[in-house]
Amino acid sequence: MNRTKENQISQAAVDQFGLATAALLRQGTQSLPASIKDRLYSARQKALSVRKLEKIYIQKRALVGATGNWSSGSSSVWDALGWIAPMVVLIFGLIGIAQWQDDSRINDIAEVDAALLTDDVPPDAYADSGFMQFLKNSSDEATLSTKTHSPSL
Repeated sequence: MNRTKENQISQAAVDQFGLATAALLRQGTQSLPASIKDRLYSARQKALSVRKLEKIYIQKRALVGATGNWSSGSSSVWDALGWIAPMVVLIFGLIGIAQWQDDSRINDIAEVDAALLTDDVPPDAYADSGFMQFLKNSSDEATLSTKTHSPSL
């Protein structure tokens, strides 16, 4: 809090110094001869002509025309098409992706069905809980037998 008050006080002192300096310069220029005033004026004009121009940034609103209205004549059609066309492409792309995923899921299910129907085991066996236990036990035994009979290095 004290720091902001100090900054305000120092800024006020700087402002007062600037005003006093400007007043002294104004008084001093009144007493200058005309030839010096002309030379100072031409030096100022030369300095202004060679200075760098500042960049001016212009912001354009995305959905509003240059006049500030939503409809600015024939260009509004092109402006609207400029943001509607990508939205349409995006929507159709998302629909296409969803359709592709559905087709992929259906193909996966069809592959599983084809494997079940062409297998030696009848499909009813997979519904039997005892058969599932048999498959689980036989896979566990196969795993154990490969671990116990594996050659040691």
